[in-house]
Amino acid sequence: MANTDDLFKASFGQHGCAFQDAGGEITAPSGMIIIAITMLAETTFTTLTAENLDNGKSFGLPSGHTGAGSGGALVASANKFPAGLTIFGRWTHVVATADADGGIICYFGPK
Repeated sequence: MANTDDLFKASFGQHGCAFQDAGGEITAPSGMIIIAITMLAETTFTTLTAENLDNGKSFGLPSGHTGAGSGGALVASANKFPAGLTIFGRWTHVVATADADGGIICYFGPK
């Protein structure tokens, strides 16, 4: 981020967010990326596409990609994230499966 104003806006969700209940997909709007994901119920991800797989900023499970990246392991669909947890990174696309009582909130930030 270029300045502290952008940092503060991102930390309070002022660049926008999207809610998805009980599973489904969220794609970041044009010029934006997903910078944080809050789980409202126990959640698993079938797709967690990192902005850039080559530079080690975030790891995800894009279509057709398996194994570990440099600096960390990829998220497997068997990994369960508890309700109330927020994860931070730089993703372009998320497909999650949550309990029927919950969902996820994805927060956006500038690319």
